[in-house]
Amino acid sequence: MRSTDWHLTEDVDGFLDRAGDFLLSRPALHNTPLTTIEKLRTRRADPASGAETSVFFGRLESGGEVHAVCYRVPSHRLTLTALSPGQADALAAHLTGLGHSLSGVTADHDTATAFAEAWQRHAGPTPVRSWRGRLYRLGTLAPPEPCPEGRGRLAGERDHGQLIRWCGEFMADVGEFPLIDAGSWTGSRFADKHFTFWETPDGAPVSVAGSTSMIGGMVRVDPVYTPAHLRGLGYAGAVTVEVGRAALAAGATDVVLFTNPANSTSNALYQRLGYVPVADFTGYDFARDEVPDAGEGEERSAGSASQASSGTRQELRMPATSV
Repeated sequence: MRSTDWHLTEDVDGFLDRAGDFLLSRPALHNTPLTTIEKLRTRRADPASGAETSVFFGRLESGGEVHAVCYRVPSHRLTLTALSPGQADALAAHLTGLGHSLSGVTADHDTATAFAEAWQRHAGPTPVRSWRGRLYRLGTLAPPEPCPEGRGRLAGERDHGQLIRWCGEFMADVGEFPLIDAGSWTGSRFADKHFTFWETPDGAPVSVAGSTSMIGGMVRVDPVYTPAHLRGLGYAGAVTVEVGRAALAAGATDVVLFTNPANSTSNALYQRLGYVPVADFTGYDFARDEVPDAGEGEERSAGSASQASSGTRQELRMPATSV
């Protein structure tokens, strides 16, 4: 396909009219584009959101059929669905020809690598790999045996302070910055998540898991966090199962999460719970002079749940978990 087969727009609604069915055709694989574009759409619809015009959306279309999409978030990071090396090169040539700048790229490993190499050829910057993530999709849910005593409980308004503290600790664990506080919560990637606690029989919360709203039958678990002194007791597995069970009961057909592929503990845990590997993803940085916008938290943490107690930089640090 030629570079001229790429169609770029700043109109998110028009983009979704043409490319929405393509994204929904593989909701697990396209989980991050689905949630991020919906967040960008919501912000564009809110005049008070201050949404930036640096965002654009692209679709690769031929013969009236969409074959791939891309989008650039306010920090100028590009996200791609699967492309061949030739398609990646054509897109890099098209974007440089239009004068677009990029701070990095995120996609499945082969696509991200092909585009990063093409961007270096066409634009010059040397790509630096800054994140790796493994996407899992829930197959048959398998609760942990034995399950720790306690129960799951949806977080409510009274839990707001606890969520801010634990999400801040989670970010510090995985190297995601800037850290959040009460003043920055609303603009963070956590603000629109739904949270569930696992609490002991005496009502003490010991672990928490977040999840996205359902889009196209897909729910992403992100983040999962257990304070360091409570890890290794099965709480993270219990709360992850609780969130997965609730998603399935609500009608989800795809429950997904991301892990750090180098963390054997978290990968083993989620596979025991019934999650099956789908694909590996990679992020490259092209420049480091951009400050991530709050709306990019979804991108930079893209999805995850998981990486257990060892931290890794995110999305380019996709969400991880502290198990």
